[in-house]
Amino acid sequence: MDDKKAASRWTNLIKSDDWMSVWVGFLILIIFMVGFTFNAPKWKWVTDGSFQEKVEKWAGTADALAKDAEAKKEDALAADAKALKSALDAKDRKAVGDAAKKLEASAKGAKDGDLGKKAGKLGKDVTGVAGSTVSKVFSGENMLKALFLLAGLWVVGLISMFLMGLPAGKFAGGFPIIFILSALAFIIAGNDVVGYYGLEVVFWALIFGLLISNTVGVPEWLKTAIKTEYFIKIGLVLLGAEVLFTTIVTVGAYGMVQAVIVIGAVFYVCYWFAKRLGLDDEFASILASAVSICGVSAAIAAGGAVKGDSKKVSHTISLVLLMAIPMLILQPLIAKWVGMAPAVAGAWIGGTIDTTGAVVAAGAIAGEKAMSVAIVVKMAQNVLIGVAAFGLAVWFSMKQGSTTGEKPGLKEIWTRFPKFVLGFIIASVVFSFFMTEANAKAVTDVTKEIRVWWFTLAFLCIGLETRFSELVAMGGGKPALAFTVAQLFNILWTLLFAYLIFGGVFFQIPM
Repeated sequence: MDDKKAASRWTNLIKSDDWMSVWVGFLILIIFMVGFTFNAPKWKWVTDGSFQEKVEKWAGTADALAKDAEAKKEDALAADAKALKSALDAKDRKAVGDAAKKLEASAKGAKDGDLGKKAGKLGKDVTGVAGSTVSKVFSGENMLKALFLLAGLWVVGLISMFLMGLPAGKFAGGFPIIFILSALAFIIAGNDVVGYYGLEVVFWALIFGLLISNTVGVPEWLKTAIKTEYFIKIGLVLLGAEVLFTTIVTVGAYGMVQAVIVIGAVFYVCYWFAKRLGLDDEFASILASAVSICGVSAAIAAGGAVKGDSKKVSHTISLVLLMAIPMLILQPLIAKWVGMAPAVAGAWIGGTIDTTGAVVAAGAIAGEKAMSVAIVVKMAQNVLIGVAAFGLAVWFSMKQGSTTGEKPGLKEIWTRFPKFVLGFIIASVVFSFFMTEANAKAVTDVTKEIRVWWFTLAFLCIGLETRFSELVAMGGGKPALAFTVAQLFNILWTLLFAYLIFGGVFFQIPM
């Protein structure tokens, strides 16, 4: 019997998608920690019309730079700045790109450091935009990079499906379609106008999935490749490497204070209201975790901790993503309209919007300072995923014990604890305390691209699994009502503490 139990434990380390997501996430991190590199495909593109709108501003900057360089006897820099000004006046996109490259190169040899920085930034900015054409997105070189990425993700997925005992063959046939649809989302999100309005790639992936599932429907052969939770869990393990404790301690002490206050109150309100509506403890806990902590990530973690129904988790995730859309657009606009201080706006956005991508997008609309604070506050909430998951695991174990008459032990708590959260924490600790900041950044600059892909694949799958008719029908619309009411409370409650903590009332303004 003991041998069978031991064998079962070892088998679970492979058969469980919880554990498999940890191994895959660690494998990806290790590959790039030992020195491998990867050039991800580029999706940014700027239309000719949008490019021409930027020309006048650049021309003025280039002219001022040329005059400044002449005054400081930086002859080479002045000549290249004038050449860029002439190209901009002629509005020849290719010539502008070539001239900008020369300016960027000559800026490195400038004797005046400040002037060199200005020239380098202008050259880099203009080069990036001038070269970001739709033809480059669809170039053979870029499509080859996309093909390599598809092959890598496909092989990882195929092997992990096989090890977990799932139908690997059917997954192999459907995954390329999931990838192609996700790539289309990247292409649309890569347009500069779309990016200006903060409509991130995950938004388009969700929209594509929703359109397909609610119109033509999802064919049976494709459903085997829809692995929402698994894709998200891998992405979360990779995210752990980006959530550095040292950064939070140095910059985000205020954010942690706000996170603790907000999470406790919002969790209680959502849980209480959901119970009043007649939802069970399991569903109420998943909804409350999602709306109070950090949306998708917290919903998955809470679902694992309480051993929740996957349909309840998917339903909650759909609510999170649908609610994030109006929030990421309206909140930064409201912050600008009322003249909210950047730190307060960032704390408000980071503490309420429930997906990291949407937080970054909304913060960018509100401004760079607001975005910095928003990201730190969201990171502070992300750190509390593990704490919340552990607390829920203990609570539900104790509840089960009171029903059965058995006292819950550490084994039951461990069984309930979502293992991918452990991977998230380990990755964060390693990258925070056992790697230099430069090395950690070098790795995460690469893995972040891959992490975004796993999230995008997951959000597409969420859309493919979501039918509006079922969303409204589930629980008679009570889960949606509970989530919406709690989110409204979250928006107002977080705004209050954003002012108190980041507005200079209780503490010195951090920025």
